[in-house]
Formats: sequence, structure tokens, C-alpha cells
Amino acid sequence: MVGPERPQFVLFGSSIVQYSFSNQGWGAILADLYARKADVLLRGYAGWNSRRAVQILDQVFPKDAAVQPSLVIVYFGGNDSMRPHPDGLGPHVPLPEYIENMRKIALHLKSLSAKIRIIFISAPPISEQQILETLGDIVPHRSRTNEGCRIYSEACLELCRELDVKAIDLWTAMQQRDDWLTACFTDGIHLSSEGSKIVVKEILKVLREAEWKPSLHWNSLPAEFEEDLFLDVNTPNGKITVNAADLDFYRNDKWE
Repeated sequence: MVGPERPQFVLFGSSIVQYSFSNQGWGAILADLYARKADVLLRGYAGWNSRRAVQILDQVFPKDAAVQPSLVIVYFGGNDSMRPHPDGLGPHVPLPEYIENMRKIALHLKSLSAKIRIIFISAPPISEQQILETLGDIVPHRSRTNEGCRIYSEACLELCRELDVKAIDLWTAMQQRDDWLTACFTDGIHLSSEGSKIVVKEILKVLREAEWKPSLHWNSLPAEFEEDLFLDVNTPNGKITVNAADLDFYRNDKWE
């Protein structure tokens, strides 16, 4: 690895994770916010469900790794919630198995280090009409429903309460926006830049409110080579000293 060593934030999940660096996605936003502060590592696998995730846990998160992540953000559930196919193919995982798979993921991550922090993201809502219009040739009609996402989302949240794992109720959060059905997706399932902004907002809220020491909120972590970040700038009002790590003039969106 290249140095100096930074905290590692791992994004682990299915396509909503894999694609999170596309379309001004939430993974890319986090990587920008944590520049010089933490490395955001992508471990996303489109099409996967919780069953497949459990099978490769030891490979993605080996217990004997020299460095363990500081934070792991996990998302599985949308694919699991799809209706079962008559021939047994497809990503559907029965709800009881999904719950146990997510339990195994949480317990495995907790076993890696006493300092590791975990956030689970529940299944987001979907736009059934947009799926029909954009993915009708790929996704069978009504094989994925918003009601199914709700059921798996609530199961994930209940498990997190049981295991004392931080959770984001993305199914509810996205639907707080009046135009969520048309603004938050690229195809009815995967997130647009507007949908990703909601994910980032919810993640930052968890990081800000969590009583974790040290705090992992981006405004709390020290910047790499912080002693070299202060710049003397000539302005119409005279020379001022600014911290280059705090400059965000290049961002279209401002974050807390």
C-alpha cells in the first residue's frame, strides 16, 4: 500500500455500492469529502445478494489482515427482496435467511477489531413504473416491488437494533422527497445524483451523531500533512492565512 496509512472506509454491497462512483454517486462524494483524511475503498458486486456476500466474507474481510477498516458501510437487500423465480434462478433470498445472512455479516465485521465501526443501509424504495419503462426487457414485470423493499428494509433495521449496529432507513429517507419517484433513480432501481445526495446526508448524520471515539465525521478527522495546509493569501483586505483542507469552493454542494 502507499503511505502514510489512513483510516479505511469500506463500502460493501451490491450494485448500489458498485455504481456509487458513477453519476456523481455517493461513494464518489464520500471520497471527495474524505480526501487527505481517509481512503474510501469500493467492494461492490452488482447482482449479488446477502447469500453470496456471506460466502466471500473471509476473502473481502480477512481476520488476519495487517490493517482492519475503521468503518464498513454495508448494503444488501434489494436483490434479496425480489420475488422468487419458478425455476429457482435469480437473486431472491427468503426473508428469514436474509436476516441470518446480515447477522453473519455484522458479527464477522465486529470480530475483526474492537475499534471497527459499522453502518448498515436498508433497501431503498424503487420506482416500479420507471423500472417497467427502462428495464422492462431485463427485469420481469413486478418481480421487484416497493412493498417487498419495505419488508426487507424493516427486517434489516430490526436486526440492527438487536445487534446495536448503526442503520440508515433509506426506504423512508428517500420518500421524504416529494419528487423521489422521478428524481432519485437512473432506471427505477439505481441511484441518480439526487438519490446519492440523500445517502450521503444520512451517512453524515450517523457519523455526526454517533458517540464514537475518535469521531469519523469528515470535519473531525485530521488531514494528512496538516502542518503544511496553511496558506498565506493576498486579498483586497490584506494578507490572510487559510487552511487548504477547509476550502470547498469547488464543490457544487455544501456539506455539514
